[in-house]
Amino acid sequence: MSAQPEQENNHYTTSDQQSAYDKKVNLNDLMARMNESKKQEKKNNIILSAAAISAVTVFGIILTL
Repeated sequence: MSAQPEQENNHYTTSDQQSAYDKKVNLNDLMARMNESKKQEKKNNIILSAAAISAVTVFGIILTL
């Protein structure tokens, strides 16, 4: 036993450090989610536009009769 105190190894992860690591933002996940959201929004816009055009067409046909 020496007179010098033993130095602790600080290269381990505690539960607090591990939870902080889990909370880091993954840029690839965010980009994938954004792209999926854009695809869904574009799909919804196309469906809404098709429905509006169909309604105008049907209304126009009814008026011409």
